[in-house]
Amino acid sequence: MTEEMPDTGTINAFNTSIIDEFRANGGKVGGQFEGANLLLLTTTGAKSGEPRVNPLAYFRIDGKLIIIGSFAGAPVSPAWVHNLRANPAAHVEIGTDAFDVTARELPPAERDALFEKVAASAPGFAEYQAKTSRVIPLFELQPA
Repeated sequence: MTEEMPDTGTINAFNTSIIDEFRANGGKVGGQFEGANLLLLTTTGAKSGEPRVNPLAYFRIDGKLIIIGSFAGAPVSPAWVHNLRANPAAHVEIGTDAFDVTARELPPAERDALFEKVAASAPGFAEYQAKTSRVIPLFELQPA
């Protein structure tokens, strides 16, 4: 099992293009994410205190808005996970709607049950979990 770290510069450039396309098209993007449920999550940088925007897949499961810290199965969580753990207050854009949220990391039993539902609808996340030794975290975003 090889765990590779994604290149930060490449990720940032890729994310910036998705964010720009998302905002220019009312939350719609093309390419590999065409038709996917994407949101923009703005967190506060744990070290910098600066706003950080990340495009993420999201799921609505059992009435909950769920995001997944998969980082494509990398050996570490994405930076936004660290930011939410340090400061759970965040801002979300879905389509043309924008609102404040409070993130709640799901405890193990709840995470495991919901992860099965995520993996059933999006098998790629099960593949990411299989690639890494860390437990991929799930967060519920609750309106603030």
